[in-house]
Amino acid sequence: MLIIPAIDLLNAKAVRLKQGDMDDFTVYYDNPLDAAKMFADMGVKRLHIVDLDGAKKGETTNFSLIEKMVATAGMDIEVGGGIRDMKKLKAYFEIGVKYGILGTVVVKNPEFVKEAMSEFPDRIILGVDAKDGYVATEGWYEKSTVTAVELINSYEGYSAESVIYTDISRDGMLTGINIEATLSLAESIKYPVIASGGLKGIEDIKALQGKKGILGAITGKAFYEGKIDLKEALELQD
Repeated sequence: MLIIPAIDLLNAKAVRLKQGDMDDFTVYYDNPLDAAKMFADMGVKRLHIVDLDGAKKGETTNFSLIEKMVATAGMDIEVGGGIRDMKKLKAYFEIGVKYGILGTVVVKNPEFVKEAMSEFPDRIILGVDAKDGYVATEGWYEKSTVTAVELINSYEGYSAESVIYTDISRDGMLTGINIEATLSLAESIKYPVIASGGLKGIEDIKALQGKKGILGAITGKAFYEGKIDLKEALELQD
């Protein structure tokens, strides 16, 4: 099971949001490169980066900053936020990003997603963000009428590396990952699941460890607020 620290970029700073609200955020690093280097020095295997500006605007707003972070980090990088076409996706892969996270387009442009999964097998992560049980898009500003299981199973037969499942109501709240919903999803789809949204401490990781279909867990605010010892968590990795 992978422990995956998160760096969310907003206005070129490393931040964490509360429940996906881009007007309610806390800045943790003025220079995200410092955070990336710190995680690299700790021996992190994979880093989760989200371009929040890009997610809202549908553009790769922080591309040049992410390029510098990839060069600095020296670990597997997964990036999401504003990747809406093949040109943007390929640009990230060309600078050394290992995995591209597709979110809004998973709902709104399935043909592009299927094309990406076909051209880059095992390098595409489906980012599924749920709000009240339904998938949210456009940087969490819009709620769709489709459930996570329905959405993911519509891609059966295509090759994705994993699915990142985020319960928006818990994200940034330190109330704990929605373990029940995450495990239920993992049992209902064929892709491995990365748990996200609200991780509050080592107990969440232990609750997911060794469970069928769980690839990893993303930690953001819990680390930045000192609620979890990342070195201790990393020792639990398979």
